[in-house]
Amino acid sequence: MAVHINALGLEKLLAATPASQNIMLTGKHGIGKSQILEKYFTARGERVVILFLGQMSDPGDLIGLPRLDEATGKTHFMPPYWFPTDGKPVVLFLDELNRARPEVLQTIMDLTLNRTLAGRKLPEGSRVISAVNDGEEYQLTDLDPALVSRFNIYEFKPTAQEWLLWASKAGLDSRVIDFISENPDMLDGAAFTREDQGLEKSPDRRGWERVSKVLQTNEVSALLKTVIAGIIGMPAASKFFATIKQKRLPSAKDILLGDFAKQKSAIKKCTTPELASVNESVFRFIETKGYDAKDEAKVIENFAAYFEFLSGEKFREAQAHFANLYSSSMYPAAMTLVIMKCPELYKKITQFIQSI
Repeated sequence: MAVHINALGLEKLLAATPASQNIMLTGKHGIGKSQILEKYFTARGERVVILFLGQMSDPGDLIGLPRLDEATGKTHFMPPYWFPTDGKPVVLFLDELNRARPEVLQTIMDLTLNRTLAGRKLPEGSRVISAVNDGEEYQLTDLDPALVSRFNIYEFKPTAQEWLLWASKAGLDSRVIDFISENPDMLDGAAFTREDQGLEKSPDRRGWERVSKVLQTNEVSALLKTVIAGIIGMPAASKFFATIKQKRLPSAKDILLGDFAKQKSAIKKCTTPELASVNESVFRFIETKGYDAKDEAKVIENFAAYFEFLSGEKFREAQAHFANLYSSSMYPAAMTLVIMKCPELYKKITQFIQSI
């Protein structure tokens, strides 16, 4: 059984693993493997090369084409377009490894063991990372145990909480963010499943990003529902549209920037699971700086007032969830704001955690 890691865990894993060791990430499609890797290494000034092995028809697509050296009478392989010629190390991301043809996989063996491809070595310090889809719904190629043994293997399962924080920073439509916050099980639906009459679509992270773009450029209508159903499937689309027509939960913006006293009646009507969604939206609002610097004092005041409001016996579970979010590593900006600018709130949260 593979070790499970989330997005934050993946970044720590990449930092701790020597470049000489290969990493294999298993998981569903569309969960952000390549995006996280590219962002992480690019921020460190390292070049990332993404190769989709499932699209390669023969080994020449990976190792380059042969050429006769007339001076020596020997055949050499021309370096492929991606091969580093400046001597600087690269991060080679082999996506869709278990979709590659067997003959393509054979060329990977020397690459993973010796960092060598067709007799040509990668620069010192280069990394090899692969990603595979795992599940009966995919058309896959069995991997040679000798190849698998050359990788450290981890099952990548980013949390819905991590995706929501990313979505807020990326500016996705608030209706999508609110829906997934309240229905995290709808973030990753099943993959395509074959039926007698064709393919059935279901939601995934890429799909919700496309839904956001459609929502931001179109008015809500019957046609829009049809368009979105083609992205995430009719069951998910129906639930999404039914939800956005309902009265929304108190928003983080209203709680932190409005008159908090006026929000209390709406907060009182929330169930514990709903308050957990409100808690997360409040932390995301602070983490993504959803307010102007001039409003910071108001945000701090209302943040403290909200925690104090949750101190009632009816909301103890919600307050415990709030404290858990604070003590997690998901929202460092919120933690810093409390420690530096709101010592009284810091003291109350600390005392609450110690009392649990």
